Amino acid sequence: MKRRLPILIAATLLAALSGLAAIAAPTGATLGLAPARGFAPHQVVVKFAGQRAGRAVALPPGIGVAAAAAALRRDPRIAYAEPNYTATASLFVPDDTGTLPSASGGATTAPGLAGHWVTRQWNFLPYTVGTPGVPISPGGINAVGAWRNLIAEGRPGAKGVVIAILDTGIAYRSLSHRSGGRHRFSRSPDFSARQFVPGYNFVDRNRYPVDVNGHGTHVASTIAEETDNGIGLTGLAYKAKLMPVQVLNSQGRGQASTIAKGIRFAADHGAQVINMSFNFGCGKKVPVVGEALRAAAMRGVVLVASVGNLGSETCVSPPATEPGVIGVGGSTQGGCLGDYSLTGEGVDLVAPGGGTPTPGCPSILSAPIYQVTLIGRGSSNFGIPDDYVGTSMAAAHVSGVAAMVIASGVLGKVPPRSLDHRVAQRLKATARSLGLSQSEQGAGLIDAAKATATAPPTRPPES
Repeated sequence: MKRRLPILIAATLLAALSGLAAIAAPTGATLGLAPARGFAPHQVVVKFAGQRAGRAVALPPGIGVAAAAAALRRDPRIAYAEPNYTATASLFVPDDTGTLPSASGGATTAPGLAGHWVTRQWNFLPYTVGTPGVPISPGGINAVGAWRNLIAEGRPGAKGVVIAILDTGIAYRSLSHRSGGRHRFSRSPDFSARQFVPGYNFVDRNRYPVDVNGHGTHVASTIAEETDNGIGLTGLAYKAKLMPVQVLNSQGRGQASTIAKGIRFAADHGAQVINMSFNFGCGKKVPVVGEALRAAAMRGVVLVASVGNLGSETCVSPPATEPGVIGVGGSTQGGCLGDYSLTGEGVDLVAPGGGTPTPGCPSILSAPIYQVTLIGRGSSNFGIPDDYVGTSMAAAHVSGVAAMVIASGVLGKVPPRSLDHRVAQRLKATARSLGLSQSEQGAGLIDAAKATATAPPTRPPES
């Protein structure tokens, strides 16, 4: 049956598309990606009734994507047919760098910062007095308290939990590029080889999901950058295992069918948490991604996604809006909502994304999220940039804390298929309100220490 499937698809395509010649795109019309948000040219994602999952199918020359999808949907044997939409990394990039060209994008080199993470990583600090020698930050999530909780339980840094990073890859290993020597990859100086489990590159279809963009490495660094090694900064779940799954290209863009494969791979290979710091366009239907997410959720995988950023998206969008996915908005150093963070149905929590607060916020604090990552696309130079702001960064915090909750044992014995639901409940029950509406903050700003504390959680009073 599996061998005949391509023949069935081809025959159905020919039948469904036979009447489209008259309305095919005129000569010279572009079928490529739209400037800001589009889909793969000459492809539709099709699922036949009874199939496990949809697949990307090439179209005959001269047939428009939208017309083909519409024609295929009229066939009763087809469950769905949609363009192979493109998702974009949810990194908010202001229209100015604020740095001189000689400053390498506002970066400093990674070595030489040992002991000074508290001066930069406001997002990990406690927000109330209680830890001697550690300053407080109104926008902090108290990672310090959570680290203490996990050490007491014998699971420091979420040891043993596997987190899949679906992104542009991670600078997780050194590697000479095998096709023409175009790139020489290097591992980030603040990762160790022991931190990684095998992943996959679904963009280039090989076993090397190595980052050349920097986005995926920054996200992974927030989640599990090495700690207490005298180099760079620190990560939340610093002893967790990272699974690099490359589904976005060097420009931070990826097709729905590719992303769906990445989700299934992560779930099939033991990921307990999947971080997705990207979004599709507002209102786009991505059923192939939805199916993959439901399959992962059935295994109890905790699914975390950014809600999207104003300017890149216009509404909270998939995968954050899919059932069972924790949608994460971005908060600032001053404990306000970031002016980039989209609001509406689908916002479950907020977490540090840095940047400028929304108008009316009582605090003007606006530091970015600092982590070690690549400096300059396609380079092998690492530093600590000062321009990473957005809900991508916020989602990474929730994924890291979710892993810490799993490792802490506070949930007791949980059936594997219920793990995602119980972790989400815990994160929401222990979040602190920023005094905003549910559409803006969901359940509130995550609190890593309370989420991993053995005492029964009590929701903080509304502020």
